[in-house]
Amino acid sequence: MTFILGSGSPRRKELLAQIGVVADDIRAPDIDETPARGELPRPYCARMARQKAAAVPADADDIVLCADTTVALGRRILGKPDDAAEAEAFLRLMSGRRHKVITAVAVKRGDQIWERDVQSIVKMKSLSDTEIRAYLATGDWQGKAGGYGIQGPAGALIPWISGSFTAIVGLPLAETANLLIAAGYPLYGGAS
Repeated sequence: MTFILGSGSPRRKELLAQIGVVADDIRAPDIDETPARGELPRPYCARMARQKAAAVPADADDIVLCADTTVALGRRILGKPDDAAEAEAFLRLMSGRRHKVITAVAVKRGDQIWERDVQSIVKMKSLSDTEIRAYLATGDWQGKAGGYGIQGPAGALIPWISGSFTAIVGLPLAETANLLIAAGYPLYGGAS
């Protein structure tokens, strides 16, 4: 059995290490992440995690873990911004408001998939132009859903969350541990 992390995210790799899980291989899937017309954030996020898991080449006994994190403002999906202007637009939309962060996890072994999604609520403080410019200048918005990462400089912009901090970062650890165990991963020294 080989454990494959289907993600190029350094945050997911670090989070797995917190529970003693180290990938034998990292294979980031290349899929189209465009939301379907009218697709809501939670089903979109779950579909992305499933499609990523299906796209990772693996042997029948390998365990593949993939995840997707989506930021939602109402029914609107705020993906990874293409540039600083889009990141700024996202920050202005979320300024002074609550939004949802959904992280879906899919674990595949052979033809079977175990999946779970976790929804958290995040409040962003009302942002001044100076705060927005300073945050954008860090470059931390790049490659992050909604244009921010709570574990970095944007943490100063988030006074309140309800839900799972690790899910907001990109991988809900309690749920991920349960999925890995269900798939036969020897998380606590058990046999696979």
